[in-house]
Amino acid sequence: VQLQASGGGLVQPGGSLRLSCAASGFTLEYYAIGWFRQAPGKEREAVSCISHSDGNSLNADSVKGRFTISRDNDKNTVYLQMNSLKPEDMAVYYCATDGIVGSSCPMLPVYWGQGTQVTVSS
Repeated sequence: VQLQASGGGLVQPGGSLRLSCAASGFTLEYYAIGWFRQAPGKEREAVSCISHSDGNSLNADSVKGRFTISRDNDKNTVYLQMNSLKPEDMAVYYCATDGIVGSSCPMLPVYWGQGTQVTVSS
């Protein structure tokens, strides 16, 4: 099970980024996939999660209305569309899964991808 996150970068407050989480070695649509983030000096926190197949999702209160998680099963990829970014969104973002077929959100992540840095600054 391998996950690779990408798409981070530098963006001004109010801007947008789309993160991608590509899977290899397994078919992503059968698993719940989550996005997590960790800012310097803070604990890692859950941001968004999408359940297997049915696509039901959960979002942290801090990102509701701004972030949208989705999946493209043909590309074996999950996305996190981040709009109206704020300085407090700045963190390293990780995607992860519990590796359990048919799992739903919320889930306890076991397999992690490497992080992608999101910097929100003017």
